[in-house]
Amino acid sequence: MSYEEDDAVVLHDEHSEYDGQQGTVTQIVETMFGDANYTVSFEDGQETGVPDDNLEAAPDEESDADEDADADEE
Repeated sequence: MSYEEDDAVVLHDEHSEYDGQQGTVTQIVETMFGDANYTVSFEDGQETGVPDDNLEAAPDEESDADEDADADEE
């Protein structure tokens, strides 16, 4: 999956101090092989050169709130 700047993502990289944390894509760099590498900013730093295989879209807080409201109505 590809991501755009300002997308909220979760990093999955056991070698990173930000593993499992949610951050924001701040830069996209295309490699000479046509792949995208991302810079992801976190509250206390950033991780650069992250391949899209190490990212997943962060859960959408609004849709989670809507689902909780729907469950309460039932």
